[in-house]
Amino acid sequence: MTMKKAERFTVLGAGHGGKAMAAHLALLGADVALWNRTFDHISVVKKRKGIELESVEGGIHGFGAIDLVTSDIKEAIDHAQVIMVVLPSSAHADIARITAPHLKDGQIVILHPGRTLGAVEFAKVIRDNGCTTDVTVAEAETFIYASRSDGPAQARIFRIKEAVPLAALPSTRNEMVLQAIEDVYPQYIDGVDVLNTSMNNMGAIFHPALTLLNAGWIEHTHGDYQFYIDGVTPSVARMLEVLDRERVTVASSIGIRARTALEWLQLAYDTTGEDLHEAIHNQPGYYGIKAPMTLNHRYIFEDVPMSLVPIASLGKRYGVSVRGMESIIRIGSIIHRTDYWRRGRTVERLGLDNWSVSELTRFVREGVIESM
Repeated sequence: MTMKKAERFTVLGAGHGGKAMAAHLALLGADVALWNRTFDHISVVKKRKGIELESVEGGIHGFGAIDLVTSDIKEAIDHAQVIMVVLPSSAHADIARITAPHLKDGQIVILHPGRTLGAVEFAKVIRDNGCTTDVTVAEAETFIYASRSDGPAQARIFRIKEAVPLAALPSTRNEMVLQAIEDVYPQYIDGVDVLNTSMNNMGAIFHPALTLLNAGWIEHTHGDYQFYIDGVTPSVARMLEVLDRERVTVASSIGIRARTALEWLQLAYDTTGEDLHEAIHNQPGYYGIKAPMTLNHRYIFEDVPMSLVPIASLGKRYGVSVRGMESIIRIGSIIHRTDYWRRGRTVERLGLDNWSVSELTRFVREGVIESM
């Protein structure tokens, strides 16, 4: 399968990230479609025929003309060579279901980001819903922008990450995907395979536990404290270290050398410390970041079922103790009165429960399904 440089992009989702991506792509010269399930949310963009983008870092900014603004999923998919899914990972399965009838040979779908096993879930759901076309599903390890929506047709980019790992399913298509988008996104780099991008999901470690272990403070102050500084006490940091060790061990059980949280902090921020508590407090960028205002936040309802559950589920499948992760999943489920294990991306829901490590590895690298 070959792919020319992509010129036509469809962005699915018009939230903080989707608006920023659509406007940025348009300003980079791409033909862009923007889809949102609720048309009222994009009606002003359609009326203005674009989005005004500001850049805090002094990068590209201005009016990004959007070629197509629609809530018709078929129309949106028909427009695209590359489909950029910029929605919470809890919506990935539903997006896969509604796009499955409309996907065409040669199209690329990229999840921004996939969280944990997002591409595996998306590929399974489109297959289960009758999609037999030759579509490549890929996922980014993290979202490329720090951005927000400033109004109905306005967006702001605070920062663009310099290097973001991206992997296709199967990984033999990594180069094809990277080549297709390199003119607009040279920041994306080879992420090896979707197991690597999944197991290096640091949000799974930092977000749910740090939120849940500070639940009382969040409810009392409505988030009026420094999330990573005041919230990461020595005991909280020890819990994060346990979760991180479990993640790295699960990764090792499936043949992946995942970065530790300390290694990630050094790579991402050039921050070091004797332990996680010291390293987090040595990161200047964490100072001033406030906590979530409520416990009804994506750090729980997205990161528990779509990030933490699949890592823990892989651990249980391949014989790794994940008692720390199970405790955080249980606390989140109790607080939200929701069974996040049942709702999450377990190996059973993904059809991986009978797979050996070699079968799983061959699937993500070559696309070969040996058993179901």
